[in-house]
Amino acid sequence: MTLNSGCRAEGKTILVTGASAGIGYFVAEQLAAEGADVVLGCRDAAKADLAIQAIRVRVPAARLRSVRLDLADLSSLPATVDALDVERLDAVVLNAGILLSGPERRVNAQGHELMFATNHLGHFALVAHLAPMLTAAAHSRVITVGSFAARSELLDLDDLQSERDYRPKRTYGRSKLAQMLFGFELDRRLRARGADTAGIVAHPGGALDSLTPSRPPLFVSTTAQRLRGLPAGIALHGKHAGAQSIVRAVLDTEITGGQLWGPRVFGLRGRPRRETPHAHMTDLEAAARLWAASAALTGLDPLERPARQLRK
Repeated sequence: MTLNSGCRAEGKTILVTGASAGIGYFVAEQLAAEGADVVLGCRDAAKADLAIQAIRVRVPAARLRSVRLDLADLSSLPATVDALDVERLDAVVLNAGILLSGPERRVNAQGHELMFATNHLGHFALVAHLAPMLTAAAHSRVITVGSFAARSELLDLDDLQSERDYRPKRTYGRSKLAQMLFGFELDRRLRARGADTAGIVAHPGGALDSLTPSRPPLFVSTTAQRLRGLPAGIALHGKHAGAQSIVRAVLDTEITGGQLWGPRVFGLRGRPRRETPHAHMTDLEAAARLWAASAALTGLDPLERPARQLRK
């Protein structure tokens, strides 16, 4: 991907969650190619090392390091933020997520449903911990990575953790919708406080492994896999292409808070463009109730905890 000259990232420090695989890996690679200092937030240190090796093959001068990040364990987040060891953070990309396929509902150490905990609650709490660093950087950004799956889901605010009716794909879609609601609500609250930090939402569209180029030693796609994926290339694209909307949201200075960016062709493939979010993604009442529930479940609030630092 080539961005215009106003989108270079030299001197910027950016944290990407879930950067050792998939979309997160390519976001980290593309940001490194634009000159950013990229911190890979990964649960598995060995995979993080492989991701760094793969990026340096393509970007020899890349400035990279990793921190251990387990979003499913809220108690681990303060140590992760300490390990960043930075006074300011120009952007954080809230990308990490899990999609479980098994029929059994799983919970994290705090007793929260695992997909909701990882995809939404962990990021909600992480932003609270990162707030002093984000507000120390001029024009910093929180990029929330949504999903096409969120378009067809509605949040059940009385059953956020699927305790009454657990269906894996639906629970996943709802967890990503929760993230998108949070991303838009975060920006609204930041604007109301006159903060210099912007909240932007982006999604990768339909990004398939079979349409994604290999990045050894991290992952290698076979010829057979690539051939099987070719017909899908009419409507979908690879994860390297899906990452472009997110990188654009991080770096393009003309993008402002509260916007949604995704692929140009039906929101599924192609170059990035600004989208109009569906009404249920920006519902004010749902977002406010979700925010209150998330704060109660995590014991944190991204704005209230360091409130004095979120003003200009």
